[in-house]
Amino acid sequence: MLSPAYAKRNVHRLFAACAGFLLLFSSTVSAAPGRVVSINLCTDQMAMMIAAERQLVSVSMLAADPAVSMMAEEAAAYPQNTGLAEQVFQLKPDLVLAGTYTTRPTVDLLKRLGIPVAEFPPASSLDDVRKNLVRLGVLLDRGQAAAALIANMDESLAALAAMPATARTAALYYANGYTSGENSLAGEMIARLGLVNIAATTGLDSLGRLPLERLLMAAPEVIIGGDVGYDAPSLAQQGFSHPAFVAAAEKADYVVLPSRYSICGGPFNVAGISLIAARLAGAAGDE
Repeated sequence: MLSPAYAKRNVHRLFAACAGFLLLFSSTVSAAPGRVVSINLCTDQMAMMIAAERQLVSVSMLAADPAVSMMAEEAAAYPQNTGLAEQVFQLKPDLVLAGTYTTRPTVDLLKRLGIPVAEFPPASSLDDVRKNLVRLGVLLDRGQAAAALIANMDESLAALAAMPATARTAALYYANGYTSGENSLAGEMIARLGLVNIAATTGLDSLGRLPLERLLMAAPEVIIGGDVGYDAPSLAQQGFSHPAFVAAAEKADYVVLPSRYSICGGPFNVAGISLIAARLAGAAGDE
């Protein structure tokens, strides 16, 4: 179990680790940028949690989409951008927050225009989540706000770690038959509950396809994925209505975990772990 003192020491170590990297930014980014624009869903959410009042002036339009954003309601209070360089430039930002794999033409053009851009890689673990929060806290001169978020995360994780662990087999199953392996954010989320990810038996360690046949052969005791009753006209969701999948989901404990809990890294990942734990506990109580 993580003690508050241990969590606090870890936060300080993370801030120290980021200091060297951030020296590279010191010549172009002030200690506390007054106008911050985010053009990536994951940086949107981190910035909304950490930025000071009026410091964040725009977030991407995805931030307001409840299907993918845990902070859709909060995003409604901010002007939204589409990630176009012209639009961002007109906002006169002191700092732009971006992802390492999205809006690449915009990022390249903004850099050529001399606008400071901080790029964040997607989190593939809860440790990555902590590092990204710490880094953003330093960039925005909001270290205490970032440290508080991390401390709350670690406190919740410690409470979850105190729960009895299970060794039940589990499968993460998404649209188009995708799954997450052990070396992924969603993979760590279920591992925190002691669930054994069947992706390892298919040779997947991060994100990849899990054919329905493989899922049926593995017969996991727990399936975590989208809503079986999803009725949107989308071929990506078609697998959830396949009779074989429906039968497997009825046989296993099926947990609906909306993708917004794991698309990006943040304190809401821990909320997702708690959601899974609560629904599995409820399922056990129904037996």
